[in-house]
Amino acid sequence: MNYVRTGLLLAGLTALFGAVGMMIGGQQGMIIALLFAGAMNVFAYWNSDAMLLRMRSAKQVDDRTAPELVSMVRDLARNAGLPMPKVYVIENPQPNAFATGRNPENAAVAATTGLLKLLDRNEIAGVMAHELAHVKNRDTLTMTITATIAGAISALANFAMFAGMFGGNRSENNNPLGGIGMILIAILAPMGAMIVQMAISRTREYDADRIGAEICGHPLWLASALAKLDKGVHAIPNMEAERNPATAHMYIANPLSGKGVDNLFSTHPNMANRIAKLQEMASGLTGQGAGGHGAAARPASARPASQKGPWGGSQPASRPTQPATKPRRRTRPWN
Repeated sequence: MNYVRTGLLLAGLTALFGAVGMMIGGQQGMIIALLFAGAMNVFAYWNSDAMLLRMRSAKQVDDRTAPELVSMVRDLARNAGLPMPKVYVIENPQPNAFATGRNPENAAVAATTGLLKLLDRNEIAGVMAHELAHVKNRDTLTMTITATIAGAISALANFAMFAGMFGGNRSENNNPLGGIGMILIAILAPMGAMIVQMAISRTREYDADRIGAEICGHPLWLASALAKLDKGVHAIPNMEAERNPATAHMYIANPLSGKGVDNLFSTHPNMANRIAKLQEMASGLTGQGAGGHGAAARPASARPASQKGPWGGSQPASRPTQPATKPRRRTRPWN
C-alpha cells in the first residue's frame, strides 16, 4: 500500500510540475515542463545519488580509512540481507545522516562528522541501521527523485517570480494569469511541492525507524540517537541543507532550522513521537520474550537474547527501561 501511495504522490508532484509549466507558458509550456520532468526522472534514476554526495562534499571511506565504521555497516547490512553499501563521511558539524542510491546494489550511506563525534558506538549503529532500512525499502530512489522534481519546481517558481515582476504583461498570450498570477505561482507552487514531499517522507521515516530497530536488534539504540540528534540539529545549522532545502527530507533528522514540530510543513515526524514508538517497540520485545509471537516474526539478529552486535561479537540483550548512564570509554569508528 505504501508503494501505491508513494507512486500516486510522485505522479501528483510531476503533474504539479506540468501545471506550473502551463501557467507560465500555456499548453506549450506544460508539454515542455512534463518532458523536462520525465527527462529529470531518468537522469535522477542514474545520477541523483552521486549528485547528492557531491553537493555535500562527501568522502568515501573504507576498511583502511575508517575500519570500525565500515565493519559496523557491513555487519548491519548482513543482518538486513543487503549488499554492502558504500560508506561516506561528510565534514559538517551538524549531527545527521542519510542514505541514497537507485537500488540496494548501488546504495550509499553517509554520516556527518558531527554525528560521529556526538553519538556513541551503539547509537551510531542505530542510525546506520535506520539508513539501511531506507535502502531495504528502496526509499532512497523515491526520495532522490522527489528532491529532484521539487527542486525543479522551485526553479520554475523563481522564473515565474522574475517573469511576473518584469515581463508578465508581455507573456499574457501564453499565460492567462498575467503578472499577478505568476507571482502567486511563485509562492504557491513550492508550497505544494513541499506538502507532497512531506507526505512521502513521514510514513517512510516511521517505517525506517521500525525496520532499523529490527536490523540492529536494539530499538533503544536508535531512540537514544534520535534524542541527541534532535538537540544537535537545532543547535548547529547546516548551511548546505539551508541552501538546498529540497533535499532536507532525505536526512534522518530535519537539517533545517525552525522545523521542530510535526505540522503540515515539517519534513519529518515529530522526534518525540518517533522516540516513543521505539520505546514502545523495545518494551514489546521484552514483554513477548524469546518465545513470544513477536520474537518468532523477527529475524534472529533482531531477537533480544544473545544478539550479535553490529561490529561483530556477541552482545547481551539491552534493557529497554532506560539507557545506560555509566560512563565508558568511546571508540570513534571513523578513526
